[in-house]
Amino acid sequence: MKLATILLLTAVLLTACGNSPARTRNAVSHSTSTAAPSEPKRYTYRIRASYPHSTKAYTQGLLWHDGRLWEGTGQNGESVIQTLDLASGNSHVLTRLPRSEFGEGIAIAGDELFQLTWQSNTAHVYRLTEKGLEKIRDHRYAGEGWGLTSDPEGRKLYMTDGSANLYTVDPATFRREGRVTVTWKGEAVPYLNELEWIDGRIWANVYTTDQLVIIDPASGRVEGVVDLTGLLPDTERTPTTDVLNGIAWDPDTKRLFVTGKNWSKLFEIEIIELK
Repeated sequence: MKLATILLLTAVLLTACGNSPARTRNAVSHSTSTAAPSEPKRYTYRIRASYPHSTKAYTQGLLWHDGRLWEGTGQNGESVIQTLDLASGNSHVLTRLPRSEFGEGIAIAGDELFQLTWQSNTAHVYRLTEKGLEKIRDHRYAGEGWGLTSDPEGRKLYMTDGSANLYTVDPATFRREGRVTVTWKGEAVPYLNELEWIDGRIWANVYTTDQLVIIDPASGRVEGVVDLTGLLPDTERTPTTDVLNGIAWDPDTKRLFVTGKNWSKLFEIEIIELK
């Protein structure tokens, strides 16, 4: 996407947030095809806790599973899947990609973990074992791989490729079974990146922005915008600090975690609706 389009999208989403230097979120409402779309809800945030995060981790995928945070990272020669210890920030690397591959989003469906690659057109699939991960197969796909998540039952995967498209994918074959265009008030929202399934909705990072969008997976309509501007303090930023990316949801304790590429902190946040 051209830089001008990215800047326009950022401005549009910030306008949705009232141009506030703080935040936004979404609604869990359903609209019919005959009704006019309701105004997307706006949310701000409150930091509940912060944890150390490796500034060497170029976060591409983040999820909560089996009482732990799992992270997939990118960059050629540095792409790994690892688990994180919240308190210390220490990581335990479970597998590494070849230097030729750039890791992207990750998702768990059943007892399998899926890992996208950016431009290698390959999804790697691992079986979850007591010892970690066991590589079991690969799938090929067209185009780029960006974000990935699954529904709670692991019946379907949802994938993005950097466009405004959200694809429904069969975990067994990795075939695309459906596609919706993600829209905000009728306008397509490109650069959908890291994904997370939360209470029947898909939350997505919008690459290069500080906004999350909350999407109805059936219609693609954005029901809310979360503005996380200012989340990482300027004092924590260095020349290698990159953009916001990474959303993880613990459904048992209702905890929401976010971080960014090469960020020094991982945050647990509370989302607050703006009236």
